Amino acid sequence: MEPSIPDDLVRTQREWRATYGQLAQQPGRTALRRRLLALSIALARHPLRPAQRAELRQRARSDGTGQ
Repeated sequence: MEPSIPDDLVRTQREWRATYGQLAQQPGRTALRRRLLALSIALARHPLRPAQRAELRQRARSDGTGQ
């Protein structure tokens, strides 16, 4: 059985999605680009296998109820 994805990592992925969306609406915002870069680094450094990364993205898209 694969280890569970930590909740804080799911929160980080959700923050990444929100920041990406904000940057898409407000291109050129340095603070948003820096935040997106920091979140990207945090996600990339976590040792997940490809299947776990896909699950992480799916969980971040969900409403948080587990459904």
